[in-house]
Amino acid sequence: MGQTKREIERKYDVGAAAELPDLTGVAGVADVVHKGVVELDATYWDTPDQRLAASAVTLRRRTGGDDAGWHLKLPVALADGVRDEIHAPLSPEVPRSLLGLVRSRVREAELVPVVRLLSARDLRHLVDAQGALLAEVSVDGVRAERLSGGVATAEWSEVEVELADDGDPALLDKVEKKLKKAGVRRADASSKLARALAETAPRESLPEELPARSTKKSDKKAGKREAVAQAVEEATGDGPGMAGDHVLAYLRAQRDALVALDPDVRRDLPDSVHQMRVATRRMRSAFRSFGKILDRSATDPVADELKWLAGELGVDRDQEVLTERLTTRIAAVPRTLLLGPVRGRLRIWTVARRSGSRRRTVAVLDGKRYLALLESVDALLAAPPLLAAADAPVGKALPKAVLKDYRRLATRVEHALALPPGEQRDVAMHEARKAAKRARYAGEAATPALGKPAKKFAKQMKAVQSVLGDHQDSVVARDALRTLAIQAHLAGETAFTWGLLYGQEEAAAADRERELPEVWAQASRAKLRSALGG
Repeated sequence: MGQTKREIERKYDVGAAAELPDLTGVAGVADVVHKGVVELDATYWDTPDQRLAASAVTLRRRTGGDDAGWHLKLPVALADGVRDEIHAPLSPEVPRSLLGLVRSRVREAELVPVVRLLSARDLRHLVDAQGALLAEVSVDGVRAERLSGGVATAEWSEVEVELADDGDPALLDKVEKKLKKAGVRRADASSKLARALAETAPRESLPEELPARSTKKSDKKAGKREAVAQAVEEATGDGPGMAGDHVLAYLRAQRDALVALDPDVRRDLPDSVHQMRVATRRMRSAFRSFGKILDRSATDPVADELKWLAGELGVDRDQEVLTERLTTRIAAVPRTLLLGPVRGRLRIWTVARRSGSRRRTVAVLDGKRYLALLESVDALLAAPPLLAAADAPVGKALPKAVLKDYRRLATRVEHALALPPGEQRDVAMHEARKAAKRARYAGEAATPALGKPAKKFAKQMKAVQSVLGDHQDSVVARDALRTLAIQAHLAGETAFTWGLLYGQEEAAAADRERELPEVWAQASRAKLRSALGG
């Protein structure tokens, strides 16, 4: 995959004769060490229609300096100026390891050189009293040459301040305060590439001035469906908004999350698989919840493919959650009751079930079916199958959809509670859990438009989902414990501890069943329904 570095930096605009103020006055900085001038030559690659740049992703091949090679920079949802930079060795073409990380954005499009940046970097190190590096500060003289889609050039100077590994982000604020006093201001462009693309763009490709926003209802509806940002604005309270606009804005957000999480899953980042599955589930749930707004005959095939993807992604995630649960149970067992090679048996069982699953996950993301799914989602959002209810105000259409999911959940919860303990109740509670998740997602989707009532509804549905989810986890854990007990017995080991753990899970499930009526009563109070218009 290549070496990965978390990059935290800020960029500033300066004049041609840029001079830095004395940064030894910054708290914690004992000295500023001049490291000389480095000549950098970087070629940035993108699709002809600049899909990577549109996602704030940069892919470059750079020579010069101490990190020559290929660099892929991916934005991190932590704060402005934070990116993960993945390095790969120099090669004539884009390395395969980096191609996979941009595949969800590039798809089948060709990658071509788009911009060449020649930089003279005057570098300084900010160090503490012990000589440890705190940050790098550079004054860069940049010349940009357009390689694709134009022939223009541009030149400018800028200052970069990059935090050292494991450095304190508060230092950046202190340095910025010093720079501001010297008249140095934050750059408008997020990166050198963004500025280069803007300043070397062919004149005819620059966007025309947007027309004044109409207040006519018909014009407003049409405009919102043309622009995602305007749809979000209308759906979040700056205007009455139409239901279709709000739902489409929500679906676009899930699509964007799905695409952005793809490289995280490939890099095996913590919680990335779970979050990617959540994006697929939210999209599927929205298709169902808002079936009066979007034609189900068009969305159901996409939903089926999203279900397939979630299932493929779940191979690792479900096993991880189950193993963590069983490991926690084992850790709580008194030593005198921990009989036999329990931990070793669990490790063997876990490894056997996870063998090759990581490779399968990446293979799925590299497959044609997955790419076809991304394309079908894009096509659906580009030409949404809107029904008549899409033109209804959000305050009328969304509560109806949310409360429909609530009534569906109510039926399933009441059915589960009416059954005696046993396998049938377990199955019924599992079905209720899925309904609770759908109702929760519907409430979350409606929150930007409906405000506190929908937010409160989603919170209550999450509480119901939590109880039902823990019950289902216990059902799955008991099945695993029975398998482990059989394996231990066949290997000549005592199955005592596995039986003990099985009993604990059985008791935990019974606790959740006793807890459910009260949690459900809190979630189903009339004032909550009436707040949503039910």
